[in-house]
Amino acid sequence: MSDTYQGPNRVFSGVQPTGALHLGNYLGALKKFAILQHDMECVFCIVDLHAITTPQDPKLLADQTRHIAAAFLASGVDPKKAIVYNQSSVRAHTELAWYFNCVARIGWLNRMTQFKDKAGKNSEKMSVGLYDYPVLQAADILAFKGTHVPVGEDQKQHLELSRDIAQKFNHDYGVPHFFPLPKPLIKGPGAKVMSLRDGTKKMSKSDPSDASRINLTDSADVIAKKIRKAKTDSGTVPETTKELEARPDVAGLVAIYAALANISEADVLTQHAGGQFGPFKQALADIAVDVLAPITDLMNRYLADPDELDRMLSRAGDQAAQIADPIVADVRRIIGFRGA
Repeated sequence: MSDTYQGPNRVFSGVQPTGALHLGNYLGALKKFAILQHDMECVFCIVDLHAITTPQDPKLLADQTRHIAAAFLASGVDPKKAIVYNQSSVRAHTELAWYFNCVARIGWLNRMTQFKDKAGKNSEKMSVGLYDYPVLQAADILAFKGTHVPVGEDQKQHLELSRDIAQKFNHDYGVPHFFPLPKPLIKGPGAKVMSLRDGTKKMSKSDPSDASRINLTDSADVIAKKIRKAKTDSGTVPETTKELEARPDVAGLVAIYAALANISEADVLTQHAGGQFGPFKQALADIAVDVLAPITDLMNRYLADPDELDRMLSRAGDQAAQIADPIVADVRRIIGFRGA
C-alpha cells in the first residue's frame, strides 16, 4: 500500500460459490475472517461472477451462493460487523473491470500462471473470462479501495497484478494516491491445509475423492471415518518437526491438529511422539468434531431458511454498493466521461 494513501484500512476477500466448503476453507479463510472483523473494516464477497468463467448449472448457482453465505455466518462472521454479499449484486465490479481492461497489459496477463495451470493444452477452448479474471479480481478489490487481502500463495501473483493496475491507473491519470496498493495477508496456522489422501496436495473441493477433504457439512461420524482412513506411513508419530519434512502425509495431519487445537505443531508432537497413528487419529477426530459440529449445525439451520439468507445478502449488497458506487463514480470522472 502506498505510504501516502489516506483512506481507511479495509480488508477485501472473495470465495467462489462452487463445490462444498471444507476444513481447509475454514482454517485458511473463514476462521481468520471471523477474527479480522474485530480488527479492521471487512468486505467479504461471494464471487459468483468469477464462478461463471467455467460452466455452471444456473439451477444450482443461487443455492451454492447461499451455501457460502451460510458458511460465513456459521463460522462466526457477523453481518453487523462485516459485509457478506454476492458479487453480481454490485455492478461496480463489472464496470471497473472494463476500465481496468483498458489499463492492464496483455503481457501482464500472459504471465499469470494460474490460467496456464487450469487451461493446460486446451487454452484455445477456454473462455476469455477465465483468461481475464485476474483483472476482475483487481476490480473486486479496488472498487472498495481494499488495502489488505487475505490470500494463499497461489493468489499472490494475482494480487501483484492488482497492485500493478492500481499503480498504472494512478500514474496514467495523474492521481498518484487514488487507489491504494493492496497488501497480502498470509499468516497464522491453517494457511495451507493438505489433502487427507495425499499430503503433497492442498485440500480441494475439486478433488474427485470426497475422502480427501472434510466438508463443513459432514456429520461427526463421517468426519471421524475420514480421519481414521487418512493416509499416513508405516512409522510412528515423530518426535520433532524436522522429521515432518520427509513425511508429508503425517505433516498434513499434524498441521490440521495444531490449527484445530490452537497449539504449535511441536506441542502436538510432544503429546503424541512415538505413539501409533490409531490413537493419534482418534484424538484428531475428537478435536475436529468438537470444532466443526457446532459450525455444521449452524450451517444447516441457516440453509433451512433460504429466504432469510437472501434477505441478508440483499441488505449486504446494498451496503457494499454504498461503498463501491461512489468510488467508481470518481473513476468515471477521472477518466473524463461526459456527465460523470
